Amino acid sequence: MKIIGIIPARMASSRYPGKPLAKIREIPMIGHVYYRSKMSALLDEVYIATCDQEIMDYAASIGAPAIMTRDTHERASDRAAEAMQKIEAEQGKNLDIVVMIQGDEPMIYPEMIDDAVRPMRQDKSIQVVNLMARLDTREEHEDPNEVKVVVDQQGFALYFSREPIPSRKKGVDDVPMLKQVCIIPFRRDFLLKFNKLKPTPLEIIESVDMLRVLEHGYRVKMVMSDHRTYSVDTPEDLACVNTCMKNDTLMKKYSP
Repeated sequence: MKIIGIIPARMASSRYPGKPLAKIREIPMIGHVYYRSKMSALLDEVYIATCDQEIMDYAASIGAPAIMTRDTHERASDRAAEAMQKIEAEQGKNLDIVVMIQGDEPMIYPEMIDDAVRPMRQDKSIQVVNLMARLDTREEHEDPNEVKVVVDQQGFALYFSREPIPSRKKGVDDVPMLKQVCIIPFRRDFLLKFNKLKPTPLEIIESVDMLRVLEHGYRVKMVMSDHRTYSVDTPEDLACVNTCMKNDTLMKKYSP
């Protein structure tokens, strides 16, 4: 199987403009994501997909293959799909699986990518996978920047929300507080199909792409990750991650 990773990134983030090149331990955030993703045992290559020349220039400076995409994309999946089709045109053959890796996950571990892809290698009926991880505190559970997820007994997503789901109001001691981790493998054809599906009401309300999959009647396989990572949505998140990565052992393998 031909499996690649694509890191969609743009400078014009609504919540934190310029964050792909914001430095963490003296390395731009997208550099951390690229270097760490490259360590995955299952990816044949990792590409950065962007509409910004600054990011293209940085990618070139570290030898990362990069694809220039249109600046009209509103969703990371649209940018990833355009990049995928350009890569296929260059290589003259179709890919099998595209792993969309968000550029604001600088603490990603390569094993997380491998874990996300594995169900698709084992079961051809699975079209898209998301990682999930446990939330440790009520503050995280109530943070609208954290996308929460609830799953069925087979590990498929029932619903995603920026609200704290499931509810803790009944006084249950052991509420499963889970968050979406944005490492998302798509089968090649399903990525194209997903982008052609009409945006759905719940997707728009929650601002969570995966709800489009559920609302159109498809399934999202969720895979638990035990790695503790933090995404960067704000300058405060950047400061937190900068501290958390002070003694990061994986970073020592690529830090100058």
